[in-house]
Amino acid sequence: MESLTVEQKNITWFKACNIGDIPENGGACVKYKDRQIAIFNFTRRDKWFATQNLCPHRFQMALSFGMIGEKKGEPKVACPFHKKTFSLETGKCMDDEQYVIKTYPVKAEEGAIFIGIEF
Repeated sequence: MESLTVEQKNITWFKACNIGDIPENGGACVKYKDRQIAIFNFTRRDKWFATQNLCPHRFQMALSFGMIGEKKGEPKVACPFHKKTFSLETGKCMDDEQYVIKTYPVKAEEGAIFIGIEF
């Protein structure tokens, strides 16, 4: 079976916030229905990322408070409590392969940030 690209999946976009609501090179959390989603404004890369806010290591809603940076050229976020590091592109833990986080597509349009939820 052929895998689907983001463009082929059924995605609903919701307005998460305004661009100015997220600090440069930092993150914040938004809620969509029962999901907490961390949004990151990676200004140094001129790119936006979104992931689940729950750190799977100790089950704390904390990733939006994590420090963003790069590891071997890949954008990442480190949990502020236990320092587990996750790729902002794939969600894979860069320190321990047993952990992974969900990532979401993001787009910036007309001063707002939109996050795509797959159905």
